[in-house]
Amino acid sequence: MSKPYLPDGLPVPNQDSIALPYWQGTRAGKLVIQKCGGCGKHQWGPEWVCHRCHSFDLGWAEVAPRGRIYSWQRPYHPVHGALTDHGPYLIVLVELPGADGIRMVGNLLGDPMQEVRIGAEVEAVFEPHDTADPPYTLVQWRMLG
Repeated sequence: MSKPYLPDGLPVPNQDSIALPYWQGTRAGKLVIQKCGGCGKHQWGPEWVCHRCHSFDLGWAEVAPRGRIYSWQRPYHPVHGALTDHGPYLIVLVELPGADGIRMVGNLLGDPMQEVRIGAEVEAVFEPHDTADPPYTLVQWRMLG
């Protein structure tokens, strides 16, 4: 990715201890999600307890960085000052079939006026923000096909 989709100046994501494996994965270009050692199911967002079986035996597993658009919206207003003159943009809720159908929110890359179809296949694009303190990498989404 040559130019980041999002501009500099946005708040840096919290990379605290519970979510640290996710952020380390994104820096390495991998999608790493929590997986329960008790019931074997994936979950998102990171928690101390399994959403399904309430086990505290949570680990992390790399999952395929592909999914389907479950829902979407096209905001025209900036939600942060750094996004002034950046709209409209597309936000997608992506369902990951290879990870028990968990859903993640992200931006859809490309023309903000493109047609978006529920069920369309997307793949993750890892967008580094190396000049931030601390550096981080966001997961954005790109349509396949």
